Amino acid sequence: MSKHTERFSLAGPAGNMESVIDYPDAELYATARGIALVAHPHPLYGGTMDNKVAHALARTFVGLGYIAVRFNFRGVGASEGVHDNGHGETDDMAFMYAHITSKYPGLPVALAGFSFGTFVQSQFAQRLAAAGTPAERLVLVGAAAGKWAMVDVPADTILIHGETDDTIPLVDVIDWARPQDLPVIVIPGADHFFHRKLGHIKTLVTQMWRHD
Repeated sequence: MSKHTERFSLAGPAGNMESVIDYPDAELYATARGIALVAHPHPLYGGTMDNKVAHALARTFVGLGYIAVRFNFRGVGASEGVHDNGHGETDDMAFMYAHITSKYPGLPVALAGFSFGTFVQSQFAQRLAAAGTPAERLVLVGAAAGKWAMVDVPADTILIHGETDDTIPLVDVIDWARPQDLPVIVIPGADHFFHRKLGHIKTLVTQMWRHD
């Protein structure tokens, strides 16, 4: 994705976490606007940190000037441990957050996720808010409403879904978003994996992101 990409292994709560960090092209992290933690889809159905939607989210944040961080959940690729239905994965996200914010202190942290990754990020965002250190903003693509116990998310969350998603039906996402008065951006003709529609994700997030 970028000439400034590093793959590394981090010793996490359940063992090594296979990870990748992408820096903005300009002077690595010296001028970074923030950090973006990106969560991938379900590990038991082929989800990895190299999933094309997760990759597109990371690429989008790098374009916005962020340090983008992804890692394989437990049992995926070279990451150790066993799938833990989102609980241990949320712990691992918290561990990565602590690691990356200590390495690059003072930067705001955005959370992004796709499918199962949206469940992890919604849970983690709740933890951060309870600790008094809320995430800068969330981007949830193909939110796992109806399949996982998605908690409420902040009002400025960017929520993107495919019109023809047959893995997580659009109606389930709308039913979850309605009580929160949370807008849902629908991509016409897009399936769950946004085949030939990835450019819309990048365009929408880039246009809607805060420019301080």
